Amino acid sequence: MIDVPDQLLLGVRLRDSSVFASYFAGRNAPIVDALKALQPGSLPTCVYLHGAASTGKTHLLQALSVDATHRGLATAYLPLRELLAMGPDALSGWGEVDIVCMDDVDEIATSRAWNLALFALHQQLEERRGRLVVASRLAPTALNMTLRDLGSRLAGGLTFTLQPLTDSELVSALQSRAELRGFELPDETAQLLITRLPRDMASLCSFLDRLDEASLVEQRRLTPRFVREVMAASGALNSKPNAPGS
Repeated sequence: MIDVPDQLLLGVRLRDSSVFASYFAGRNAPIVDALKALQPGSLPTCVYLHGAASTGKTHLLQALSVDATHRGLATAYLPLRELLAMGPDALSGWGEVDIVCMDDVDEIATSRAWNLALFALHQQLEERRGRLVVASRLAPTALNMTLRDLGSRLAGGLTFTLQPLTDSELVSALQSRAELRGFELPDETAQLLITRLPRDMASLCSFLDRLDEASLVEQRRLTPRFVREVMAASGALNSKPNAPGS
């Protein structure tokens, strides 16, 4: 049995919804396919995901962790933003697992102590032919890690750039989410949501869940009129509309 820290002791929880099946890939489908096929024992050690906010970096890291676990691999999901208060020792012991999924790597770029801890983890994984999958808003060449050797290793692996969803893909993503929850979302209603609400999937899906609950309570279909009523009640209509294509 592999002796690694108990992930639950870190206070880290994977979202139940963060699986590959609930990620609408759009133009990112080749990246999703590559992550699904990821195995320990092959090079390069590092796989680097980057993209703007709301492109699903956290979702994909957690989905990979869940999927790899189901395939019998030892995995860890380490969100650095949440672990900063624990100090660099939070990275100790994870070199024994098969795949380490690390979020928000840009959070430690200016800390030499964290850089050294991550460099040591990378070395341990490389020696055991494990994989390190990191995510950031920044491209690896823009990280400016304090430890140059670490920056070179992160930039020297596989790099995937996540693309934001287009308007039509956002509509399809919301309809896919609605289908998973067991209801239908008409095109006109989905268009209203992406026009009037923040365009990140976390906000859109959160409001979609609220609509589902409201429709069950009111026993009403998700017509544009009903959606506007729920928006008005929640204050969403007070926000400025999104510009088309923004």
